[in-house]
Amino acid sequence: MKLGFGLIGRPSPPGSEAEGLPDYQNYVLSGKQTMLCLAAGAVLFTAVGYIFFHSWLLALLLAGAAVFVPKPWSRYLLRRRREALSLNFKQALYSLSSSLAAGRSVENGFREAIQDLRLLYPDGKNDLMIELGIICTRMEYGEPIEDALQDFSRRAGMEDISNFADVFTTCKRSGGDLVEVVRRTSSIISEKLEISQEISVMIAQKRFEAKAMLASPVLFLLFMDLTSPDYMQPLHQGAGLVISSAALMLFAVCAWIMMKIMDIRV
Repeated sequence: MKLGFGLIGRPSPPGSEAEGLPDYQNYVLSGKQTMLCLAAGAVLFTAVGYIFFHSWLLALLLAGAAVFVPKPWSRYLLRRRREALSLNFKQALYSLSSSLAAGRSVENGFREAIQDLRLLYPDGKNDLMIELGIICTRMEYGEPIEDALQDFSRRAGMEDISNFADVFTTCKRSGGDLVEVVRRTSSIISEKLEISQEISVMIAQKRFEAKAMLASPVLFLLFMDLTSPDYMQPLHQGAGLVISSAALMLFAVCAWIMMKIMDIRV
């Protein structure tokens, strides 16, 4: 059973914990996204192949490498989605902490958090707003809030959310100080996010340099082809094609190693 969300983020009653709910540990590209990835990859690899070989046949054969593009692109989109979810979770905790400190109940605090997030994201296209809507709807159907929160933490697979869900469940069942728990949790997560953002800023320049280094050999070959085509002609026929193939393979290996080095998780 799929969950349908209206204007206020209320889904239809869930049939089971995981049925039809978002999974934040995997990102499955839609058919349109896959086709766009394949098309963009085919164009890119065809262009690189022609620059290296000056042969449309070899360039079109190289375009087959576009089948490897969707997987890294889905990983990139997943990382972006999880980063946004973590940031929005911190914002929601600030709202929840303020609501509890003002004397509102936990249930009303979660509902108020949706309204606060809607002020920041008027279009409503926000994963956490959807999740808060799911939690509120489960509460309306009589499900304990801690069970709904634990289900969200399992699907998110994020340390901050899991820790908050565990502590929240313990406090709710043992009568702990929820106001203090939420306040301290939001403060800790905020500090962690600030450190992560500082690290991201520090490595952003290095990532740009890595991309520039990846593009420079291709741009250099293109420059040489345009300015000295006679000089480059031997590389596009006979034994020169073998040398170009070896150079392209070495370039691909270096690009893969560089991408692995720069794939720093913060």
